[in-house]
Amino acid sequence: MSARRTAWVLSNDIVGMDNQSFGLAEALDLDCVKKRVVVSAPWRYLPPNLWLSPLRFLGAGSDNFAPPWPDVVIGTGRLNVAVAVAIKRASGGRTVNIRVQHPQMNLRAFDIIAAPQHDSLQGANVFSTLGAVNRVTQARLDEAAQQFSAEYAHLPRPLIGVLLGGSNRKYTLDAAFAERLADQLIQAQQHGGTVLITPSRRTDAAVVEVLRRRLPNAKIWDGASTNPYFAYLALADYLVVTADSVNMASEASFTGKPVYVAGLTGGNHKFENFHRSLQARGCTRAFTGELAHWQYQPLDETRRVADEIKHRLGW
Repeated sequence: MSARRTAWVLSNDIVGMDNQSFGLAEALDLDCVKKRVVVSAPWRYLPPNLWLSPLRFLGAGSDNFAPPWPDVVIGTGRLNVAVAVAIKRASGGRTVNIRVQHPQMNLRAFDIIAAPQHDSLQGANVFSTLGAVNRVTQARLDEAAQQFSAEYAHLPRPLIGVLLGGSNRKYTLDAAFAERLADQLIQAQQHGGTVLITPSRRTDAAVVEVLRRRLPNAKIWDGASTNPYFAYLALADYLVVTADSVNMASEASFTGKPVYVAGLTGGNHKFENFHRSLQARGCTRAFTGELAHWQYQPLDETRRVADEIKHRLGW
């Protein structure tokens, strides 16, 4: 049996980015090593093509980048693009450079680019995805279901899983939104059921406080115990995700369950195009407090991308 290919997964310690990189690496059955990239000034403020000797001038806390070079390097996000290109160059071109999302530099520096459709990126080495690649697999959901099933077995059905994001440069997720969401969730429970809420690292404490006050019977993750995120995906009858996160909407759509998107103040054409595409595919609907059942083909972009990469590279 031949040895598994080695992969360096470049990380800036941004969970949403890491989930995409590691999800793709795992789907490719690569032997992964996380390589931390800490970018200091002035490089973090400059586009990747202007970085000089990126393997020599990384910030304190970065991992060591030296031979032997890996078979594959995978990264997501602007802050490790130049490092990926430098690794491929240092390996004499042997290392396969796989990029998730728009690299914001010459596309020819990469062997494969998996970019979401809303980036409108085109090229012979570009593979477009409807949503974000991720780490959700049926095996991972089955494991989470087994871990949490006893805890949730006694709860009144339906279970309404709520995945909260947070404010970003495009959307505002604040206490006023939490009040509206609470009204809608109360309406959704008019015939019974249980609300399960998992905040993210980006969720403002004031948002959680509003939901805790307005929904006293809801189960809200405390942020200290094991995160039930995958358990909600596995066990909930309905899923509600906030509009700020492409990752959460993509991951929820993997389940084939009814997924509702809770609208937020703000947005831009990329987010709007993404959400329209998910709705057109039948994965999601806007959340108004009404619950309904519908069916669609589960969204597994990670497996689709991995299969395409294996095909293109002859693996």
